[in-house]
Amino acid sequence: MTVTLTESAERYLFNFLSSIPEGDGDRGIRFIAKAGGCNGYEYDIKIATHPKPDDEVNQSGRLKIFVDPQSAPILNGMTVNYIDGLLDSGFKFENPNATQTCGCGKSFDAGACTPTAVPCS
Repeated sequence: MTVTLTESAERYLFNFLSSIPEGDGDRGIRFIAKAGGCNGYEYDIKIATHPKPDDEVNQSGRLKIFVDPQSAPILNGMTVNYIDGLLDSGFKFENPNATQTCGCGKSFDAGACTPTAVPCS
């Protein structure tokens, strides 16, 4: 299972995480595909003090990435970018498992790919 951060996303998240007082040293960023939005799933990003026992863990640049087992098949292969512009700022998700996305870019459909049924990719 892999979630990759572009250089700009890694820099933004690393700087943000560095501004928070140090925890136990095993903290990272948690990516979640949760039910919701106008297409079935929406992306969520949280600061995590440590991985949960069943999390998939990978490294992207200087950051640890945590993904729960339900989200892992849906987010596998995703690239996260951070855009900072005058008209558009924020995270952009390129997910090979998304069969349809909303105009906002934060809601998506994964087609037959589900955490419990059909494997993704």
